[in-house]
Amino acid sequence: MGQGQSGLGGGLNGHAAQGSGRNQNDDKDKKKKKYEPPAPTTIGKRKKKRGPESTNRLPAVVPHTKCRLRLLKLERIKDYLLMDEEFILNQERLKPQEEKNQEERVKVDELRGSPMLVGTLEEIIDDSHAIVSSAIGPEFYVTIMSFVDKDQLEPGCTVLLHNKLNSVIGVLADDADPMVNVMKIEKAPRETYADIGGLDSQIQEIKESVELPLTHPELYEEMGIKPPKGVILYGPPGTGKTLLAKAVANQTSATFLRVVGSELIQKYLGDGPKLVRELFRVAEEHAPSIVFIDEIDAVGTKRYDSNSGGEREIQRTMLELLNQLDGFDTRGDVKVIMATNRIDSLDPALIRPGRIDRKIEFPLPDEKTKRRIFSIHTGRMTLNADVTFEELISAKDDLSGADIKAICTEAGLLALRERRMKVTLEDFRKSKENVLYRKNEGHPEGLYL
Repeated sequence: MGQGQSGLGGGLNGHAAQGSGRNQNDDKDKKKKKYEPPAPTTIGKRKKKRGPESTNRLPAVVPHTKCRLRLLKLERIKDYLLMDEEFILNQERLKPQEEKNQEERVKVDELRGSPMLVGTLEEIIDDSHAIVSSAIGPEFYVTIMSFVDKDQLEPGCTVLLHNKLNSVIGVLADDADPMVNVMKIEKAPRETYADIGGLDSQIQEIKESVELPLTHPELYEEMGIKPPKGVILYGPPGTGKTLLAKAVANQTSATFLRVVGSELIQKYLGDGPKLVRELFRVAEEHAPSIVFIDEIDAVGTKRYDSNSGGEREIQRTMLELLNQLDGFDTRGDVKVIMATNRIDSLDPALIRPGRIDRKIEFPLPDEKTKRRIFSIHTGRMTLNADVTFEELISAKDDLSGADIKAICTEAGLLALRERRMKVTLEDFRKSKENVLYRKNEGHPEGLYL
């Protein structure tokens, strides 16, 4: 019995020892599995300097012994500190003023409101009242805000109006119409006089009327005559009127303003004449300048009695154009070139001498001119050896310069369609038939015999 108990006790002691060993192992595992945060990274962070070196902005003064050089360096440091102190005091003194100005700007913006209307100052009544008008409504008697610069106000200038009270709250410094700025040609065209086939007499006339008065006005003074104010180019379509105007713009160093007659017709009443005035005002500011008005028959037709408001507005635009061409104000170094296909429909007052002093006709090209135009347009083309233009030139068809260019382009496309790099005479024959058919399309032969 004693042995059994001792054996049992020994077994229990063994189990207890094993249990205590397991507890010790579990404690060790827990200690090992305890979370440890990763070491902080220093990538992308500026190293902080510790100690008195980070706060000390003064440079080290050497030598350390008392001498003249050390005294000079210390005096320079003292001057720097005095300047730094003065700068800080000025910043503290000016900061309240800047904040006050910012508050005043915010108050002015609140008074002005948003959005702001754009109007025209018609008349100034007194220092604080004026009459203004806008394009979409009648005239108003309004007040002028105290923060508006009165020196810039003058009748006819463009002003900013409050969206509810219509009071004057600002002045637009540049009152030029944006459309006029678009009309100004910044980049000169590539066409030159060499690209114009024939028209030698027309080129000579436009040089005498437009270029020579701008470059050598003393010649006209010695002769005792006034140079022409403007010229009009007329003739069938495609005869080179616009091309000659492009060549003038390329050759001259003057400011070139290009406008189409239909652009002068505006939606609201009075906008068309105002655009004409702005056009000539900008031309005077950038003088010497040339104003080219293409398709003038859009606004310059003969006047007649009409009940249509649109027709009356077009006539008012033409009257303003007449006034600008030959009014009380002298135009000086501003020359006008007009172009049209229908000179017979223009008003006689527009093309009379004194306004338009020269009328240059552009007829259909003759055989010599046709040959010259063909040589210009086929100069870069690869032609076959059998190509001669005598057959095309001697034909009695009414070919203009634009038709000849279309024939050359069509012949090149026909050769390209058949994967050939050389253009043959047959291509020119086919292209001529196609161009003439499209030109006369809709007008069968013999219909109006």
